[in-house]
Amino acid sequence: MGEPALLAVAHGTRDPAGPATVRDLLDRVRARRPGLPVREGYAELAAPSLEEAARGDEGPVVAVPLMLARGYHALIDIPRRVERLRPGAVTAGPLGPHPLLAAALADRLAAVPEGVPGPSDAVVLGAAGSSDRAGVADVRAAARLLSRRLGRPVPYGFVAAGGPALADVVAEQRARGAGRVLVASYLLAPGHFHERMRAAGADHVSAPIGAHDAVARLVLRRYDEGGTVTRIPARIARAVSAGAEITVA
Repeated sequence: MGEPALLAVAHGTRDPAGPATVRDLLDRVRARRPGLPVREGYAELAAPSLEEAARGDEGPVVAVPLMLARGYHALIDIPRRVERLRPGAVTAGPLGPHPLLAAALADRLAAVPEGVPGPSDAVVLGAAGSSDRAGVADVRAAARLLSRRLGRPVPYGFVAAGGPALADVVAEQRARGAGRVLVASYLLAPGHFHERMRAAGADHVSAPIGAHDAVARLVLRRYDEGGTVTRIPARIARAVSAGAEITVA
C-alpha cells in the first residue's frame, strides 16, 4: 500500500497569512521526510477544506490535527469527517501540549523587541480559549511546560471563551510590579485571535508559533504515532470534553 499520506488539518482563518504559515510549516515537514505525501486541509474558513484534501489520493491516510490542545475539532469533528470520507483512516492526537511547543514558544519570545525576558518582566501564555474542559487543561499544561523551560512562573489567559481573560491576567501582572508584560502567543498562525492578543494591553506579543522546526518534528511524531490517542469511541470523546483527563505524550 505504500507509506500513508499525512493529511495535516488546521483550524482555518480568513486571514491569508494563516494558510501561508501552515504551508511554510508543511514545507519544513516535507524537508524533514522527503518523499512523504503531505496534504494540507482546513476544518473551516480556509481552502482547501478537509474534504477536498482527503479526496486527493486513494491510498492510506493519517490525519494530524494542527491543533495545540484537545477540543471538539481535534477529538470529534476531524476524526468523524476523516472516517466518513476515508473509512479505515486514522486520526492522530493534537499537537499540544508538548515540550517541543514550549521550545518554539521560547524562541518566539526571544525574538520580541529587547530580547529575552528579564528578571523583572512577566511572561503570560496567551491562548484562544475553549469551552472544552480538556482544552483548558491542555493550555494549563502548556503554561507549566513553558514555565519549566524559562525557569519562571507563566500564568495563562484567553482571548475568547473559557477564562481567565488575557487582558485581566496582563493587568494583574502590571499591578504586581512587572517591568514588562510579554505574551507568548500559543497560536499556530496569525489571524483574528492574534490580533485580540495584541489588544490585551501587553508590552509585546510574540509571533505565533508558526513554521518552526520543533513544530515540524512534532507533526511527524504525531503522524508516526498513528492515531493511538484520538481514535477512540465517540462516548469516550464526549467524556473527555466533559472533563475527563487523557494524557497526551
